[in-house]
Amino acid sequence: MRIDRLPSQYTFSAITKSICIGLATLIAGLSFSANPVQAQQAVLAEQIQLTKPTVQNRFVSRLVAQMMEQIHLSKLPLDDTISVRAFKQYIKSLDPTKMYFMQSDIDEFSSMKTSIDDLMKSGDYSVALTVFNRFMQRVDQRTELAVEMIDADHDFSVQEEMITDIDLLTFAKSDDEMRDKWRKRIKYSLLVMKTDDDEKKDDAETSDSPDSDEAEASKPKTKKPAENPKERLRKRYRSFARRMHQLDTEDVVERYITAITNSFDPHTSYMSKKTYENFIIMMGLELEGIGATLQGTDDGYTTIKNIVKGGAAFTQGGLLVEDKIYAVGQGDENGEKADSDLLAKHGTDFVDVTFMKLDDVVGMIRGKAGTVVRLSVMSENDSQLHTVSIVREKIKLEDQAARGEIFEQGTLPNGQPQKIGIIELPSFYADMTRNGGGRSTTVDVQRILKDFESKGVNGLILDLRKNGGGSLPEAINLTGLFIDIGPVVQVKNPLGTIEKLNDDQRGMAWDKPLVVLTSKFSASASEILAGAVQDYGRGLVVGDTTTHGKGTVQSLRNLSEILLRIRNAPIEHGALKITTAQFYRPNGDSTQKRGVLSDVVLPSFSDNMDGIAEADLDFPVKFDRVPQANFQALSLVNKNIVDSIQGKSSARLESSEDFIKLQDKIKKYVELKSLKSVSLNEEKFMARRKELSAEKEEERLIKEQIDGEDKIERKFYLDEVIKITADYMQLLKVSG
Repeated sequence: MRIDRLPSQYTFSAITKSICIGLATLIAGLSFSANPVQAQQAVLAEQIQLTKPTVQNRFVSRLVAQMMEQIHLSKLPLDDTISVRAFKQYIKSLDPTKMYFMQSDIDEFSSMKTSIDDLMKSGDYSVALTVFNRFMQRVDQRTELAVEMIDADHDFSVQEEMITDIDLLTFAKSDDEMRDKWRKRIKYSLLVMKTDDDEKKDDAETSDSPDSDEAEASKPKTKKPAENPKERLRKRYRSFARRMHQLDTEDVVERYITAITNSFDPHTSYMSKKTYENFIIMMGLELEGIGATLQGTDDGYTTIKNIVKGGAAFTQGGLLVEDKIYAVGQGDENGEKADSDLLAKHGTDFVDVTFMKLDDVVGMIRGKAGTVVRLSVMSENDSQLHTVSIVREKIKLEDQAARGEIFEQGTLPNGQPQKIGIIELPSFYADMTRNGGGRSTTVDVQRILKDFESKGVNGLILDLRKNGGGSLPEAINLTGLFIDIGPVVQVKNPLGTIEKLNDDQRGMAWDKPLVVLTSKFSASASEILAGAVQDYGRGLVVGDTTTHGKGTVQSLRNLSEILLRIRNAPIEHGALKITTAQFYRPNGDSTQKRGVLSDVVLPSFSDNMDGIAEADLDFPVKFDRVPQANFQALSLVNKNIVDSIQGKSSARLESSEDFIKLQDKIKKYVELKSLKSVSLNEEKFMARRKELSAEKEEERLIKEQIDGEDKIERKFYLDEVIKITADYMQLLKVSG
């Protein structure tokens, strides 16, 4: 099978993966009959202000149940074992820290935990509604309790601790135990806020020093005074309660079905219509709107979190980061140039969006290119509302696209500087639209490689540290840029049939030295590329000890196409991302739970983080092997080269002040992470946070993986990778 003919909707990643499996036969026998619990569902739905599940929701439940049994890789039956798992997964999705439900709630629900399989097959959502209804009651009760505890007097000199190890947390067995859990949680939050405020104060004092940058010094200093920590905490819990009350039936259905599918493996999930639409947009790296990232705040407003460079808001002006959006209007002041669909739904008048669900606000602002949206906003340093009109445009999500940078390291025999190019690739993206013409990873990387060639770049680093996966065809096509011809990945389906997906195009777009940079966050498509490069002996793999370890393949199916038997049907029923196969390297090893081991390992925080690798997840597919494929390996990497490079790198690290500090922080991080509880004594707490906060370091790393930076910078870690690449290039010359 030629890869360039694979349908573009087949993708895979830490978020989604795919391979083509026919599903048309699954709708046979789908029918719906009345159920005695429907009356109970209607009552529960009214209590939590949800519309009762529709016939459409019930058909989705029955269809997903059939698909899980018939085409999931594991071939597991949807039975009581899966039902018990699903019960735990659903509870966990609602209350992961066990701060809301009582043990008596769990005991009461336990009578339902073996019925989920049967209820799903009949399209019955009574368990979902019963549990969610109780959860909402508990949210309201705990919000009141949290506010009460926030306003109470706390003694921070007492020697007491709060359990932080999630495996040791238990549901409260009495009201007194619940009150004590919340008292400690609030004390902990207040201590964290105090520490954060002190750090911000120190940062502000540093930035206001005479030595600070002129541009920073010229920024307006008329910021509003910081809110009292207790008031911020009150808003946080009230905001959480409000967001929970904004969940609708589709949200609950999506969460519940996903709890069931996650009980087969962690990557099989149900996407509601809106989730599926957003997924298609992200995979194509293109949407129509104003070019701004929005975020809900604890006080009920939607704020501008980020403005996309080159987008409508960026080029047309008027909006600032941290602006609060109070109302949204469709069309210009004359009621013209409005998006017709949004106009029919909302009219031209301003609609108040304070306390509105974030997804709904985004839906009002996002619209067709060329139409106008009006925003009533208030800026951080201006108390007056003002209107900003923006013409929507097609927005390229460039922060998720491939980008390159060239650095110099050493000199060539002719005395010219040796150039090393870096391509940072956050994802393997592809056009997910029906008309084609969208962005492509392979095309973008080819363009960068041609630019590198024209500028005399001598070696290449492909940075996949933040790459969680993406399109399978793109992973294969991109790997083909670095090998001549041959198998890139082997795929085994539920029947045990093994298919080899090849690079069929002769020649390489880049035949010079190659280093692939990975981390524990590198998953799926990243692991296919890194594994193939390593098996072919094409280049060096550098980074964390191993990659994420996701070696399964998902098929993304539009459920409307199956239910309606219509190709390219509207996505009204959402989609199922289902694990249908497992992939293997050319040498026959799966990357599942094991990942791709680096040739040269560098110290990092991510290498020591728990809970982010495939093996840390619930119910992962097991590792196994298939026979090695037939391919022609190169001799560009061998044990002598690897040992020499690792030795040179280790010597540099021993004398590097930055890496010495990093290693010391990692050591403290590992020690603190191993603790099962945290002291609520202020003196001890502050001492620990001053040393290093394990939780804060994890938050920083994860945020860094999500947000990234505007450009590729040669900081100490990347500087060492550049030097490793230069060492590799020199050894290739010697051995060649």
